[in-house]
Amino acid sequence: MERRTIGAGALGVGAVGLGCMPMSWAYSGSRQRGEASLRTVHAALDQGTTLLDTADMYGPFTNELLVGRVLKERRGEAFVSTKCGLLVGDQHIVANGRPGYVRRACDASLRRLQTDTIDLYQLHRADPEVPIEETWGAMADLVTAGKVRALGLCAVGARARRRTGGGLHDTTIRQLERVQQVFPVAAVEAELSVWSPEALEALLPWCAARGVGFLAAMPLGNGFLTGTLTPGQGFEPDDVRARHPRFTAEMMAANQPLVVGLRRVAARHGATPAQVALAWVLAQGPQVVPIPGAKRERWARENAGAAGVRLTARDLAEIAALPPAQGSWD
Repeated sequence: MERRTIGAGALGVGAVGLGCMPMSWAYSGSRQRGEASLRTVHAALDQGTTLLDTADMYGPFTNELLVGRVLKERRGEAFVSTKCGLLVGDQHIVANGRPGYVRRACDASLRRLQTDTIDLYQLHRADPEVPIEETWGAMADLVTAGKVRALGLCAVGARARRRTGGGLHDTTIRQLERVQQVFPVAAVEAELSVWSPEALEALLPWCAARGVGFLAAMPLGNGFLTGTLTPGQGFEPDDVRARHPRFTAEMMAANQPLVVGLRRVAARHGATPAQVALAWVLAQGPQVVPIPGAKRERWARENAGAAGVRLTARDLAEIAALPPAQGSWD
């Protein structure tokens, strides 16, 4: 698989990563048998997918334990990204950016992951009660201590935090400008897909201008862009899509032209709609690494195959001409 670099430190990873969250969190059947999830991670590594993206809150904690079982056997083949900053309670998820917590969270993640070093340690959310510089300073100390190789900022929740006025990622960019004064940002993780391209407006250009890597979260639109979901299908209560405005029967039907367009391009390449959707993300810049989630071996292999799909100027123009996605994404 093609290799890409993240940040000024030139951290090398396979062009397509693996989002491990769906194995433990947020989707129907996430708490599947551990052995099936292990096979999925091993299959991804076998295909040249090296970046494994997880977080302490997924499960919580069980996703890191799962990844740790793989790292114990194949640490030299993997690049592990995990996150701190969110605590999961019975009813709420709350941010915690206190320096003492950050240090304890890192040590706990290292134990669960069965490794001495985390390749990329990301702040999952900024704590509104703690200056982000203090949180970032504690994370920088972890780099100095040799527990972490590089730092990143996760902006996946930007939509939920947006208030009226301003761009989608204005707050994230202001945070990035602040923490850059403390310690270099190696990567930003944010949503980017054919049906959610807003990061192209300002956030991705900000990263490109500064040599900051970009991890594209939800590059398959929570599975919609794979073409395997049908309008009106139900989702289990524990699946985030059951409460998602774009996954009502009406909105899924309204957005079918996106899938039809991806299928048309895919047919020319002997590929799947999912692979074309990922190839589109890869085409947005050499520092962009999509991290599609996968629960099954076959999906991990299919996603990895997107690294070999080379979209032409005609393909990209055709995708650009597709109608924008309908429905609220908040």
